[in-house]
Amino acid sequence: MAYQMYVSLQGDNRIVRFLMNPETGSLEPNGAVEISGGPGPLTFDPDRTALYAGRRDAFILSSYAIDQKTGDLTPTGDVELGGEPCYLSTDYTGRYVLSAYYQAGYCAVHPIDANGAVGAAATEWLETGSGAHCFMTDPSNRYAFLPHIANGSGGIARLPVDRQEAVNAIYQYRFDVATGRLTANDPLVVPQGEEVGPRHYRFHPRMDLMYMSNEQDGSVTVYAMDSSYGTLTPVQTISTLPEGYAERKLCSQIQIHPEGTQLYVGNRGHNTIASFAIDRTTGMLTATGWTDVDPVPRAFSLDPTGNFLYVTGLDTGNIIGFRVDRQSGGLTRLETHAVGSLPMWVLITDLPG
Repeated sequence: MAYQMYVSLQGDNRIVRFLMNPETGSLEPNGAVEISGGPGPLTFDPDRTALYAGRRDAFILSSYAIDQKTGDLTPTGDVELGGEPCYLSTDYTGRYVLSAYYQAGYCAVHPIDANGAVGAAATEWLETGSGAHCFMTDPSNRYAFLPHIANGSGGIARLPVDRQEAVNAIYQYRFDVATGRLTANDPLVVPQGEEVGPRHYRFHPRMDLMYMSNEQDGSVTVYAMDSSYGTLTPVQTISTLPEGYAERKLCSQIQIHPEGTQLYVGNRGHNTIASFAIDRTTGMLTATGWTDVDPVPRAFSLDPTGNFLYVTGLDTGNIIGFRVDRQSGGLTRLETHAVGSLPMWVLITDLPG
């Protein structure tokens, strides 16, 4: 059996595919799909029958049917966007695509039809302020969260929905799965310290906890989530960098092991993947090490088994495979493959075949 890997290449206008051996972690090139307009963020629907791509240069959201035997992608729909998408996710029913817009300062919700295709107008399009960088619903599918990085490369901040000046903050919303609409939670904003830059997050598979990478601070914050109200309370912040490091801090994506035992964060500048053990009782983090990778590790992913991790280098156009030690979380380097210009996202799935 082989798993399917999809890597978006914004600079080459394509999504390249690999077959991944779940026993060895080796990769075999498996073709490419040409997609104009700079494909960047990718996401699957919950059933892994459809893939969604944000075309960053064209301001378009596209949907593709996934052949369950071959992994081939067939285009099924497009919808024009009001800005450059930097993040995509689907809700837990697979009826909506959620998207964030770093430069434009928006978040949006688009409906998905019965065939898994996009094309209809957004059910929600909210101006929130520049720096929006991730947008997902929680495992209950009743709440959604939108972190913002103030004073980043997104330019001058717009006014958020509560009409306050945009700052480093996480916005909290209630999500209505019947309508695809968002309403501000109470409170709307989880304030952050100056130059924190909350960027990407993941939920613990069993506990009411969220883990947020902080781009500007070079750290991870653990939030307790009140499942009755959908609100966040910070309970731990830990550096993603070694003690004494004083150079550029610039966290990227964050990934959690499917068993909830390990956490990984990309460090651009330091050019490492930071590893953390997750306490099985409390969910708190302990740093366990740093693994050198190619310059600018923006995009990386664990495979569905949690046995392998793959990291792209934005500057080199390579992808590097690592075997994950299930006990320590340590990473052992495997193969390096050239993928192409500006690798922006890595998705891996197993298909029925």
